[in-house]
Amino acid sequence: MILIGTSGYSFQDWRGTFYPEDIEDGRMLDYYKRFFNAVEINSTYYRIPSASVFYHLDKKTPPDFHFIVKVHKQTTHEREGNREAMESLLKSTEPLIRSGKLKGFLAQFPYSFKDTPENREYILETKKFAGEIPLIVEFRHISWVKNSVYQFLAQNDIPYVCVDEPRLKGLIPPQSIATSKKIGYIRFHGRNEKSWWEGGVSERYDYLYTESELREWIPRIKDLNEKVEALYIFFNNCHRGSAPKNAQMLQKILEEEGIK
Repeated sequence: MILIGTSGYSFQDWRGTFYPEDIEDGRMLDYYKRFFNAVEINSTYYRIPSASVFYHLDKKTPPDFHFIVKVHKQTTHEREGNREAMESLLKSTEPLIRSGKLKGFLAQFPYSFKDTPENREYILETKKFAGEIPLIVEFRHISWVKNSVYQFLAQNDIPYVCVDEPRLKGLIPPQSIATSKKIGYIRFHGRNEKSWWEGGVSERYDYLYTESELREWIPRIKDLNEKVEALYIFFNNCHRGSAPKNAQMLQKILEEEGIK
């Protein structure tokens, strides 16, 4: 099963590009769910909201809708107060846990987080704090690209995120790696080489994929889809509505290829 969506859904610059110009903020998810069956919630990286926020997200979506929630920056970037941050996140997302719509916590580690025994232990600690919710890990540093890492993740049933990002030295190359039989994961970040290190968030992820660039991923998507129960594909090139455009483009390509 392939689930396609975007890394967030509430963006003002999606008006007129994906959303109708006059859409109210509170109606964006209602519109989004007409086209996609999954979404990443990335705002939790900055602030963990009250459970009422996720209660309303649950009520607005059908039973078969899937949520992936990003862990707080205390867990991945500051790496202080991890237990407290994860406990807060579990409490906040309880409505989605009860409904069965929360399918995983996404831990996006920074480039400075390299493969060391201490960092592997930290991942296991975070998985323990996540309880019954799968911990999905994304790395930025190339030191994680090796068989011993995949074996470590597989032994602990921790899903690995495959990425499309600029082909820069030290970053993760395109892959089709599955370290869990339950979950496969792909994130498209764009290929802005010039602004990846020096630009702000808006410049870094301001990228629109071409159809040919997305088609490069068809063999990998086929491979991953055969290995896992659910393959999540999310577009993080969210600025100016590029993410939903590319997500719909990929939906069309997969339909043409007969990949489900």
